[in-house]
Amino acid sequence: MTTYSCTVGCGMAVKGLTCSQCGKELQPDIISKDDGSTVSISKCPDGCGKIKSPMCCGADMSHSQ
Repeated sequence: MTTYSCTVGCGMAVKGLTCSQCGKELQPDIISKDDGSTVSISKCPDGCGKIKSPMCCGADMSHSQ
């Protein structure tokens, strides 16, 4: 199960985001924008959709499996 943790260090963590349509765990991924920058996302492995990955203290939370 994927755990997302605060990169700033406040200690906040989120474990296991799931898709409300199919119930599967969302998987971490990265998308590239037209300007070359990247955005951390979480996506459904069945293709139901994707969301911006969680944030804490104004920064993207990092993930571990």
